[in-house]
Amino acid sequence: MLDHPIVLDTNILLSGLKSRKGLSFRLLEHVLANDVRLAISTPLILEYESTLKKVLVPQILSLDDVDTLLDSICSMGVQARIFYLWRPYLKDPYDDHILELAVAAGSKYIVTYNRKDFQDVERFGIQIMEPREILRLIGGVE
Repeated sequence: MLDHPIVLDTNILLSGLKSRKGLSFRLLEHVLANDVRLAISTPLILEYESTLKKVLVPQILSLDDVDTLLDSICSMGVQARIFYLWRPYLKDPYDDHILELAVAAGSKYIVTYNRKDFQDVERFGIQIMEPREILRLIGGVE
């Protein structure tokens, strides 16, 4: 297990729920098995909820499925309270809350497919990783 919780960008959660064949799904399995701790915040959970309900319901999941998944994430996640805003910092202002969460939670990793949206976060001691890279760290893929 990693020493610090990770921050999971919404695109990873969405990708993992759309297909059981990819590395995002494998990472979600590790999260739900408590092999990896997630840093969470109210803004991130609201983003997860909005995106999942807009994109996955009703084709892939039901509203109840989304609510159950989010309840699980909330119960096992490490909730961080964000007292300092780093805005504007990132290229996409809608991602600033993810950086703020990572800083507040003491996270070392943001897992995303959008590396370009998180330029210069190394200044905060945070690395941007894709699922394959984080799975290598926890021994979930070679």
